[in-house]
Amino acid sequence: MLFNAPVIPDERIIEILNRNADSFYSCHFGLYRADFDDCRHRLEFLETDRWIELLSSVRIGRKFLLVNSRAHAFGAYFDSEHLRSVIGTLRSLLKAEVIDGIVFTDAYYLQALSDVGGEEASELEAIPSVNFLLDTFDRIAGLFEFIASTRFKLPRTLLLDRSLNRRPDDLRTVSARCRNAFPNVKLELLANEGCLYHCPYKLTHDCHISMRNTGQALDTRRINRELGCMRTLQRAPSRLFQSPFIRPEDVEAYEPYADVLKLCGRTLGADFLQRVIEAYVDRKYSGNLLDLLDAMDGTAEWLHVSNELLPPDFLKRLLSCSRECSACSCCRELIERCAHPKTFSLEKR
Repeated sequence: MLFNAPVIPDERIIEILNRNADSFYSCHFGLYRADFDDCRHRLEFLETDRWIELLSSVRIGRKFLLVNSRAHAFGAYFDSEHLRSVIGTLRSLLKAEVIDGIVFTDAYYLQALSDVGGEEASELEAIPSVNFLLDTFDRIAGLFEFIASTRFKLPRTLLLDRSLNRRPDDLRTVSARCRNAFPNVKLELLANEGCLYHCPYKLTHDCHISMRNTGQALDTRRINRELGCMRTLQRAPSRLFQSPFIRPEDVEAYEPYADVLKLCGRTLGADFLQRVIEAYVDRKYSGNLLDLLDAMDGTAEWLHVSNELLPPDFLKRLLSCSRECSACSCCRELIERCAHPKTFSLEKR
């Protein structure tokens, strides 16, 4: 099993990726640009030339740019100056040979780039984001048909819906059909997001991030803390085991059905990414399981789940889940056995 990892402008992360380059199929990155929206809050500005310099030093063969915002400002679809600027940046990345494709969620925006892009679009793969929720072959076939109608190349890698990590029969079926229909496409699963299973807040959360990136004042952390997933986990910590994450120790169980595992968490900094990359490359981790999960950073502030105390049949238990929580105490027993609240302490100065 190979990995797809984030690249951030941090020399330590680039060194770790290069040291373990044989373990990686691909890497992904966001441009930190006002005119390049992706599915995370914008970070600091970084010149494209600096990105080219960084990416040129990464010894991983395939590199994907994230243009995967759930939606864009209305004007972005029709503003020819904006679209030409985006295409110009893609041209620079292509000329420097540091990009193989773009990851997208907004089909309107991909069509707009295709209409303007011409030669640049024809040299890039259009890779569907995990947020297309591709959990059936019909959905996948329909999306491939759309991509084929644009100037972009069909993807050579396909990221399946996170829920399939906990639906082994469906994963087996979708994997087999995809490999039969698209034999040259690598199948990918998301390893360490840590979002709730079939999260009811997910699509709205993505929209809120898009709205914030277009200039609206939204405190998405407050919304999640007071009304959403963080509130859910505060009240019922055992719900975290319903999250369709894949632990480092369980990577091999997915090898018959996927070729690549995507590692996420680029907005949580170098310490987080180093911990995640090393744990998955080594296939083991001793410490707080939540410290590996991207969307569990708020819960990790007050709860410690000892990964090393989880039972040997942990994955088997999760894969056999009936979803009838009122009649089952498995997750609650795991929390009682393997987790404890963190002790509050004032930071020393």
